[in-house]
Amino acid sequence: MSTFAPDFLRGKAAYVAGGTRGMNLAIARAYGRHGASVCVVSRNAERCAEAEASLRADGINAFAMPCDVRDPDRVDATMAEAAARFGGLDLVVAGQAGNFYAPASQLSPNGFKTVIDIDLNGTFHVFRAAWPHLRKPGASMLAITAPEAVKPLHFQAHVCAAKAGVNQLIRVFAQEWGADGVRVNGISPGPIEGSWGMANVASPTADLVEMIRKAVPLKRWGTEEDIANAALFLASGAASFLHGSILEVDGGITWASPETRHYASTDDMLKDPRVRRRS
Repeated sequence: MSTFAPDFLRGKAAYVAGGTRGMNLAIARAYGRHGASVCVVSRNAERCAEAEASLRADGINAFAMPCDVRDPDRVDATMAEAAARFGGLDLVVAGQAGNFYAPASQLSPNGFKTVIDIDLNGTFHVFRAAWPHLRKPGASMLAITAPEAVKPLHFQAHVCAAKAGVNQLIRVFAQEWGADGVRVNGISPGPIEGSWGMANVASPTADLVEMIRKAVPLKRWGTEEDIANAALFLASGAASFLHGSILEVDGGITWASPETRHYASTDDMLKDPRVRRRS
């Protein structure tokens, strides 16, 4: 049962880049289930068709188009098509991402450039293309970033650089576009159970899954619904003064101490011999 009124996005229209799978599809579905018309785009035409059929099966007014966000002309064209079909746009999500593990010493210039082009340049292309269609009070723009934007991680030089740039784009666009009533924010997801990112990068084994769970202060993996709910909140009137912000929907892992993984609970923490009890 949703925390949000079932039709609070009725009459709104959304464009979700990278919206054909994972948490971005969950965001598109959440928008649609709360009344919005939805356009999703991604590079893969087959996944576009599958996502469109899935969203429509939920009774959502949705359509999908192939689009490589590295191509600004294609982003412009799909954004204009979505705005034309829906009579404008109200919600835009730059959720596309690329990733793989590679030590910096073995990371090719092309590999580095590819992730920069998809994550960072793609976010710029989506946001810039949205401006002519979204310039109105109440409009909301959202970028999906990552903990690597602020927390260095080995084998992720390309992602750390790209997502740090995305964080700054969020803040700069927020400064420039706030006067027109367009809110710009971000979501930084932690480890999401079953997500493409975790399957593609971490290739979780049972041991790794447990290690990640222990490292999260809330002692669980996140879900796609956690991310979708954050996106609904940012689209709602409850977030009307939230601007240039990045929500860390991560169970606390971004700023967790390395010792977090050694404690199963608060009581377990208090059993640490280093803890001094005071009366």
